[in-house]
Amino acid sequence: MKRTVSTLLTLFLLAIAADSQARRHTLIEIRGDAFLINGKPAYEGRYWKGNKIEGLLLNSRMVQGIFDDLNPGTVSNWAYPDTKRWDAERNTSEFIKNMKQWKKHGLLSFTINMQGGSPQGYSQSQPWQNQGYLSDGTPIPEYLARLEKILDRADRLGMAPILGFFYFGQDERLKDEAAVINAVSKMTDWLFDKGYRNVLIEINNECNVKYDHDILKPERVHELIEMVRDKSRNGYRFLVGTSYGGGTIPGPNVVKSSDFILIHGNGVSDPARITDMVVKTRQVEGYRPMPILFNEDDHFNFDKPENNFTAAIKSYASWGYFDFRMKGESFEDGYQSVPVDWGINSERKKGFFGLLKEITGK
Repeated sequence: MKRTVSTLLTLFLLAIAADSQARRHTLIEIRGDAFLINGKPAYEGRYWKGNKIEGLLLNSRMVQGIFDDLNPGTVSNWAYPDTKRWDAERNTSEFIKNMKQWKKHGLLSFTINMQGGSPQGYSQSQPWQNQGYLSDGTPIPEYLARLEKILDRADRLGMAPILGFFYFGQDERLKDEAAVINAVSKMTDWLFDKGYRNVLIEINNECNVKYDHDILKPERVHELIEMVRDKSRNGYRFLVGTSYGGGTIPGPNVVKSSDFILIHGNGVSDPARITDMVVKTRQVEGYRPMPILFNEDDHFNFDKPENNFTAAIKSYASWGYFDFRMKGESFEDGYQSVPVDWGINSERKKGFFGLLKEITGK
């Protein structure tokens, strides 16, 4: 009898998983150095000022979509101006409400992270607890519930998010290397269980910056990339890579293991250096035709003919907008500063989305 019950339960769970996959709408793939969505190149047939846009994945850093602070001593720092308190569910709900208008402007991807990013933009220390996992690496259910809402909406809209698993300053809340490995395993299995086919995985944000666990540092992070690549279900596996700090060229071990290359333009004020970064990345040992994607760059000048965005485009590399609220600015500014206004209503946001719309022809 026990065996029969166990068999029925297994069949029931398999049926749920199969149903989830059948209900999914968006599939992200890579062919050579181009991204495909549902079998067709992203921005199919699109050129802008003679530059090929087809196959790129233009994106924005929206890592705080599931943010929370489990530290009672710091949570009040993120209070909304109108209610004077922090509300994680409101944050996710308002994120979701704005996704359609991002897509209408041509945004096909955004980076979100289980451990977010600095809610101050840049930080020397991170006393807040936006950890995403228990100390043994088990994902916190409330984080997964908020993430599921965002990924479901992205799937329906035809968007392909980049999901990061770890962020420096929060990774140390996992007790040891075994916990890190457990988190990667459980997150990948969860994505399989939900039937997602529209998600790219970024193991950790800027692997060469301040990580406590050796396996998340440049010399060994390829082990986690390969761990994800080795997992498959029903003939499908997730595409995976990791990112480096601003201006850094990735190492051969990561290039060899990755499906796509993530680099950052933070601190790069000369667009010519963006071009140079792409050229040098293509020269790294182990490189073969594969997408190069900036998913973080806090330099703008969108009203000028030359900026980091256009430099990446001209080099056939995808580009990602990173904006935080600077000192003295209002609630509307910045997508990384918590609490976040997820609308397109500051001058910088309008500048990015306006240029994005022009480039993509949306």
